[in-house]
Amino acid sequence: MTERGEQSNTNTLVIDTSYGSTVGIVGREPITETDSRTHVERLQANIARAVAEAGLKPADLDEIIVGTGPAPFTGLRAGVVAAKALAFATGATLIGHDVLSAQAQWNLIRRSEAGTLGDAVDGGRHVLTLAVNDARRKQLYFQLEQASLTSKRPVQALIAMDIDYPENIVERVNAAVRAFAEEHPGAQVVVDVIGHGAAKYASVFERMEHLGDISDESVLDQGAQGLSIFWEDAVLAHGLRPDAPVEPLYLRRPDAEIPNPLKHVLGHAGADKA
Repeated sequence: MTERGEQSNTNTLVIDTSYGSTVGIVGREPITETDSRTHVERLQANIARAVAEAGLKPADLDEIIVGTGPAPFTGLRAGVVAAKALAFATGATLIGHDVLSAQAQWNLIRRSEAGTLGDAVDGGRHVLTLAVNDARRKQLYFQLEQASLTSKRPVQALIAMDIDYPENIVERVNAAVRAFAEEHPGAQVVVDVIGHGAAKYASVFERMEHLGDISDESVLDQGAQGLSIFWEDAVLAHGLRPDAPVEPLYLRRPDAEIPNPLKHVLGHAGADKA
């Protein structure tokens, strides 16, 4: 299991299409596409380019880390399918990891680098992260997390991964933070909102108790550093659940539904739902 801050000593490719696309070899700057209309079409070329620019061939890959969302269907599915196909072809170890859990770790690093972390946890100050990703349709994927810069344990989810409207998220987070504060009397609690979609609903998040920073950035927006943080978090989670399936996280019911039975016409029975 990897130590926090350790660099990969394997040839590890990261693929994520939870928001645009990010493709890169751990330890190097990734290739990013933010245009949701074209990032899927460019994915295969960007994977080939990232591997080649690292002086590698596909057969040299030891690990492939793929972001499993949560995110809308089409783009997310493209990244997961590409990662599975490449792992099958090369024999590389495939590890899936959600894109929210690593946000808490990056948020503490972000605050530490800015000098605003303070004595988090140890000094009675708890920095919580409301990790979000834009789900469209006026909704957000989210998870309320607590992490530590010194602990090798994964983040503690105070609210498990879900999808909801921002107004409801604020209410749910406020309730969870009140319960957390009761368990830690006298502690200072700060909740940062981190991830794509945070700025879009900033006026809603202003109603949140104990609100800290609002940052419309993801861990995977942070270049080579972000790739390393995501890789570390993925390997840590994989070590705890090595048999976890690598499947996309949609969290939303599909738009397509089984149609109603055909109407009875001229004595013929309607077709039943399969």
